[in-house]
Amino acid sequence: MGLDLGVSSFATTSDGFRIHPAPEILSAMKRAEDRLRWEQRKLSRKYRKGPKSRNYRKKKIRVARAHERVANMRLDFLHKASTSIGETQAVVVVEGLKIRNMTKSARGTKESPGRKVRQKSGLNRSILSRGWGTFLALLGYKLERRGGRLVRVDPKNTSRTCFFCGHIAAENRPDQTAFRCVSCGHEDHADANAAKNILRAGQARSACSPGEPGEFVA
Repeated sequence: MGLDLGVSSFATTSDGFRIHPAPEILSAMKRAEDRLRWEQRKLSRKYRKGPKSRNYRKKKIRVARAHERVANMRLDFLHKASTSIGETQAVVVVEGLKIRNMTKSARGTKESPGRKVRQKSGLNRSILSRGWGTFLALLGYKLERRGGRLVRVDPKNTSRTCFFCGHIAAENRPDQTAFRCVSCGHEDHADANAAKNILRAGQARSACSPGEPGEFVA
């Protein structure tokens, strides 16, 4: 199975199935995140009166609890999603994403300031809040313990390549979710098209170096 990790949907499989938290879980997570932001704002106001004040210490404990609640809800979803895939698939192909590089600050330096800093910061927060790294680690060991394997492929152009004809163009992605090939006219959900390309790349790589069950092909 090919698996494309995204921001609009947490993940999309090569057969077009989109994986994301259930609506009630999403709602609960949003409430928890809103509560965390509210507690953080109150903490920043308390800090102005002195970081050693009693109210500041009490508010700091509340912020820590809010952080823990958000983290636990996210980890619960990641465990359930990785278990569902790990128990039904033998080989899962994903992009070899360098998440640390993807989430670097775009501020740059005083001599060479970054561009589109606010947009990049928002994307960084979205990527980190999805927990892709944790999800892939969980999925990897769950596949391994059942004799399966996780295959990582080069992510270059997986989202811009038409699965049907192979044409590569940025214009194939008119927006975040749509894919319309400017060469052959093929249409698909953008993440599903990418997942199919990822699967094809993984099949080609496995044919050249099949590996052993449980081996991680990086």
